[in-house]
Amino acid sequence: MPRGSKMSNASSFNEFLLLAFADMWELQLLHFLLFLGIYLAALLGNGLIITAIACDHRLHTSMYFFLLNLSLLDLGSISTTVPKSMANSLWDTRVISYSGCAAQVFFLFFLCSAECSLLTVMAYDCFIAICRPLPYRTIMGSRA
Repeated sequence: MPRGSKMSNASSFNEFLLLAFADMWELQLLHFLLFLGIYLAALLGNGLIITAIACDHRLHTSMYFFLLNLSLLDLGSISTTVPKSMANSLWDTRVISYSGCAAQVFFLFFLCSAECSLLTVMAYDCFIAICRPLPYRTIMGSRA
């Protein structure tokens, strides 16, 4: 190399390599089917909760409002990571893009933080309902 010439560093990355649960196709298929069952059960369970609360007007109270939002957050958090894991297992790929990984981490952190905050509010709602049952309807009225 002639003196004075510069060598550029062209190494960069735009995707991450993931570790596979198994190297055998049969175990990858089992992983896909297991996660598909868990994902469909979560979708069905949370979908039933959301439908029941939205359709029955007697369930339009604060406790069921919080439960509806908790189901929505649970749907969001499970839909953030599980489909990509299932797709990687089914198509035998082990990569995720840098932006896809950053989006997954952001959404998972945001949804889990919102879920923890909602659980805190639900605990406060239960505290008021148990410790102050008489003024509960006044404190948690329709405006609250």
